[in-house]
Amino acid sequence: MSELCVALQCNAGRSYLFMPKLPDSYGVWMGPIQGPDYYRAKYAVDEVAYLQDIAAVLEAAGPPCIHVLQGTNTDSGSNIVPPSFEGSNAFQLETATLFTQLTEARVHKTPQEMVLMKYVNQVGSRAHVAMMEACHPAMMEYQMESTFRHYTYMNGGCRHQGYTCIAASGPNGAVLHYGHAGAPNDRQMSDGDLVLFDMGCEYYRYGSDITCSWPVNGKFTPQQALVYNAVLDAHNAVIAAMRPGVPWPDMHTLAYKKILSALAKGGLLQGDVEDMVAAEVGALFMPHGLGHLIGIDTHDVGGYGEGFPPRIPRPGYKSLRTARGLEEGMIITVEPGCYFNPVLLQPAFQEPTYSNYLVKDVIEQYMGMGGVRLEDNVVITAEGALSLTDVPRTIQDIEAVMAGAAWRDCSAKNSLKGVPPAVGLVMV
Repeated sequence: MSELCVALQCNAGRSYLFMPKLPDSYGVWMGPIQGPDYYRAKYAVDEVAYLQDIAAVLEAAGPPCIHVLQGTNTDSGSNIVPPSFEGSNAFQLETATLFTQLTEARVHKTPQEMVLMKYVNQVGSRAHVAMMEACHPAMMEYQMESTFRHYTYMNGGCRHQGYTCIAASGPNGAVLHYGHAGAPNDRQMSDGDLVLFDMGCEYYRYGSDITCSWPVNGKFTPQQALVYNAVLDAHNAVIAAMRPGVPWPDMHTLAYKKILSALAKGGLLQGDVEDMVAAEVGALFMPHGLGHLIGIDTHDVGGYGEGFPPRIPRPGYKSLRTARGLEEGMIITVEPGCYFNPVLLQPAFQEPTYSNYLVKDVIEQYMGMGGVRLEDNVVITAEGALSLTDVPRTIQDIEAVMAGAAWRDCSAKNSLKGVPPAVGLVMV
């Protein structure tokens, strides 16, 4: 065992950190080797000892049993293997409790965690505005990614991102996880393109996850405006409806209804919206889930598990990363989208289940657009919900910022009762 281990003595309220004893050669390559006193002060724990002494320290504490971390992350499928140490067979190790308790602790954020989440949203939001201000035709997608990375590190001290940046333009916006190694944000943006930029920054392991869409040239076409406002209507309606007790799948359905209604009004669809939802037409345009818990992981733990609603085996709904009812203290992303992906739509034109609702000749006029996604990080409060994200959302605001207007500082709106304000940033 070479990693750090932590132990909490619940009956005494004491915390322990166990660290490896490093060889002198470590100092040559990695810098000065710090001892237990350094880490005791740095991490504000009661006691720090070396891993080789873990059995002796635990024996002196005299625990009736030791709860160790073991379980399966229901989001990623990763298995957590319990720590092992020399002398562990002398203790009663219990594996059923700790994983569940820590998972639920991560689902509900403390005031201290809220401060970090507010901070990474503030930094990430300002970086999205910086991209909006810098964007123009003929730039490369990766230049927008570079703008985001530079801003969050230079102005916020955020060295890392929580996930691979998605800087999609034109038809790439229909690819949900564009930006991977096989499609590394390497397209040149053209006049008339719509972009979809999904990027978040990380600070002390807590991350934001923000998505914005806008026209490269700063002016929405009527087609772009129709799709954008359809998604914005869904986005705003969901946040307005969120409060403790509301089942998350109901919010997914609400997003579908808003988007499908707007597409029908725009002539892309025909028929009754309730019938479209039942026929799974919504998943043709938004095949992903509405959002996910967020915190230490971008897709944070606790979405599914014993005692909670199971995954719903329906198109779109099966991609929801939780089916739980909303609870105070959760932070969850709200990210409705509308995409024109030929992989989904071309076969649907030939399938009567869908084709009766699809106006093929109109939809085909949108096929090169890509898509729109709008994503905020939202706290569930006792009274409802509050977005921590602060970016231009209306078409009027986006076009104004891209024409040179300053984006207003709305950080004061992100105020949570009992939570100190995040560190202020000056837009540069």
